[in-house]
Amino acid sequence: MTQKYEVWLADLDPQYGTEPGKIRPVVIVQSNLINGKIKSTMVCPITTKILSRTNVMRLRLASGAAGLDQESEILISQVRAIDNLRLVKKLGTISTANRQLLDENLKIVLDLG
Repeated sequence: MTQKYEVWLADLDPQYGTEPGKIRPVVIVQSNLINGKIKSTMVCPITTKILSRTNVMRLRLASGAAGLDQESEILISQVRAIDNLRLVKKLGTISTANRQLLDENLKIVLDLG
């Protein structure tokens, strides 16, 4: 069963439009109250394509954080539900500081202020 804030490899193919595709890391953003109880999971994809500055749409993760081997960014604006069968392998868990920043930024992106 997945847990909120875990980083997993997920198979996001096929890709449509601006969606991130291929096998890539994702961070679980769904509540633990429903993790394992339904057949889908809310995630934010993670990319190694770093923008020059991080903003509310992205959250920077250092190399080595959460089992990632490169500096990466969580694509907060790309939050989506995926079927649990797309989850391939657990890599790690994001830090407490990054959990707080992720939650704050998700509230802004989803207008839950």
